[in-house]
Amino acid sequence: MKVKTPDTEIRSDNLRLYFILWIFVLISLSVGLASLLTLLIEWLIKSRVVVPSIVWMILLSIALGLALSATLSSLLISPVLRLSRAMQQVAEGDFTVRLGDAGHFGEMRQSYRNFNTMVSALSATETLQSNFVSNVSHEFRTPITAIEGYAMLMQDADPAHQKEYAEKILYSTRRLGDLVNNILLLSKVENQTIPTEKTPYRLDEQLRHALLLLERKWTEKELELDLDLAPVTYTGNESLMLHVWTNLIDNAIKFNEKGGLLRLSLTEENNCALIKVADSGAGMTEEEISHIFDRFYQADGSHRSEGNGLGLALTQRIVSLSGGEISVESTPGHGSCFTVSLPES
Repeated sequence: MKVKTPDTEIRSDNLRLYFILWIFVLISLSVGLASLLTLLIEWLIKSRVVVPSIVWMILLSIALGLALSATLSSLLISPVLRLSRAMQQVAEGDFTVRLGDAGHFGEMRQSYRNFNTMVSALSATETLQSNFVSNVSHEFRTPITAIEGYAMLMQDADPAHQKEYAEKILYSTRRLGDLVNNILLLSKVENQTIPTEKTPYRLDEQLRHALLLLERKWTEKELELDLDLAPVTYTGNESLMLHVWTNLIDNAIKFNEKGGLLRLSLTEENNCALIKVADSGAGMTEEEISHIFDRFYQADGSHRSEGNGLGLALTQRIVSLSGGEISVESTPGHGSCFTVSLPES
């Protein structure tokens, strides 16, 4: 059930006051002008047939009332009808319609501005949804095509190649599973349907656990680890935050050079837990940084098969829901550093 906010109630009261004042002005003007015109006409024509003043007042009141009603309709009803027609266009799927607010009284101007803001938001949502569906379709198609292709090759392949094709199918299956899991988790996070229970736990131990989960990857790349983890107790959603650290560390491994350096630090500053994940890889340009948290965006095409472009978008959303902030600093050729700031209270 919707509850009126104080601002909404004030606007509604103001609108009712406008209509009451217009009606009062309409009646006053009609009676006043009718009286004046009656006296003027009697003085001008000096008719032999004396028409009672009350008759003149009634006739002129009707005429003036019609004229003022037409004016009132133009000033008050026309803007409402225009808003109604614009809303009908939006209901039919036209998100390009906009309303100019010049020449209308305050409440109508505010209504037009709110309408334009609403349509702009709907247009952005429509575009985002369309792009999301398009990207999801593409990301699903790639591993499914690979699975189908290798399955067909296995039918006539010798045992040696069958093992190779089976590994390719398993890889594509895992990639498809990761994509589905990320989409489902992102949907839950966006709609806030995930459990919001927060518990205190050791954040430094969780970071070590995330690093151990990815041990195979950083071992294969022969990365040097530089850990500086202060003992910090944090209260939050433990399972969601683990997803943040595995995403950031996995990216640092993925975009690092073989034999490179992986830095992971945790400190306390101004009642906040400050976590930094840095690599010594190729780094990013300003243009790439501006899109790094966009869904399905992958700056480095050479690593496209290793991810789906949802990890950082999901990471940013989880950090935001936790009341924290995430930022990135990067220079081409000198690696990247992601910084997460989480309030401890």
